[in-house]
Amino acid sequence: MATRDHMVQSIDENTPLMSDSNGTPHYKDKRPWVKWPARFVHLTWLTLKSNPVNFLLVFVPLGILSGALDWSPIATFVLNFLAIVPLASLLSFATEELSTKLGQTLGGLLNATFGNAVELIVSIVALTQGKIRIVQSSMLGSILSNTLLVLGCCFLAGGIHRDEQEFNPTVASTMSSLMAVASASLIIPATLSAVMTNKDDVEGKIMQLSRGTSVILLILYVLYLFFQLKTHAQFFDEPSSEEDGGEPHAEEPQILGPWAAAVALIIITVGVSVCAEYLVGSIEFITETGAVSETFIGLILIPIVGNAAEHVTAVVVSYKNKMDLALGVALGSSMQIALFVTPFLVILGWIIGQPMTLKFETFETVVFFISVLIVNYLLQDGKSNYLEGCMCLGTYTIIAVAFYVYPDDTKSPSLSVGPA
Repeated sequence: MATRDHMVQSIDENTPLMSDSNGTPHYKDKRPWVKWPARFVHLTWLTLKSNPVNFLLVFVPLGILSGALDWSPIATFVLNFLAIVPLASLLSFATEELSTKLGQTLGGLLNATFGNAVELIVSIVALTQGKIRIVQSSMLGSILSNTLLVLGCCFLAGGIHRDEQEFNPTVASTMSSLMAVASASLIIPATLSAVMTNKDDVEGKIMQLSRGTSVILLILYVLYLFFQLKTHAQFFDEPSSEEDGGEPHAEEPQILGPWAAAVALIIITVGVSVCAEYLVGSIEFITETGAVSETFIGLILIPIVGNAAEHVTAVVVSYKNKMDLALGVALGSSMQIALFVTPFLVILGWIIGQPMTLKFETFETVVFFISVLIVNYLLQDGKSNYLEGCMCLGTYTIIAVAFYVYPDDTKSPSLSVGPA
């Protein structure tokens, strides 16, 4: 984009410390001891300027210090909560920079891996600490925030200045159908648990069912990637967008090379892991105060922070009338959570000895099913408008309020099976 070109050019021309007396940037100097440090500073500066939320990086060292020095748990939670926002943005930026050089297939796999890296890292940390409720809430919350909050913002942002927007109904139908399958994978364990009369054997049966179902979901996810990137790639390829007088948008220049992007991914991932460790460790104290429940933190707060960069991306592209891309970001992220991340965590729990299952509480399962049902209805005609966006946002707000008052000690009631 022109903005990024201008940013690169302005740094070259208007930053005296980055140039010699002849105006040549130091990162182009032939002397290695001058070139490489200057190049590191130059790329770091461009990366930091890539997104306005990166000013929140000041909270990263503060969050780490608060955890290492045993500050107040509330301060540790807030500081690390804010620290994860810019780290998620930088993670998304580095992933995009690296994927441009890997081609469609490897780029798609990379985005699938790192698109939900924050939630995955937070969930792995919580799983190793035995906090299954945080893991389940985070997974369900990520799906709900993408299918209702992000999609609703996309419909609203794109529909404010347009009567309606159109998107590829085939792609939308494929994604919504897979989400329906994912909802079934949660409904079946919850239903089986409710109807089993021998309660002593319930946990073992649910564990077996969850692990078998997780393997099937992972296979479906691999098949979906093959379907998307190989056999039916023509359905998912974004058409060249011609807007503003019919002129196609120029391709954005790349800031980071493959090696620089890979190093950035490693450093950012380590930063997210450290902040996530302290964040999860402080949750127990927060919930003991009674101000907010574990379920609300995992289901509402963590997904909003972890998906902040994707949220902004989806809204911006929908405002530019690129609805296929917006749906790919919103629904694609939900599918990664439902078909890959959640079953992966079940298998990981199996390996490390943690009882992670696909049996969610009845209320959570019903909420998930209703959300998928609403989104399927909104997508079936291949068109969207601002009213549909308001419907999604209204539904998400109702769910958020419901989980705010939803106590952690609520258990699914057993259903009576037998003659009345």
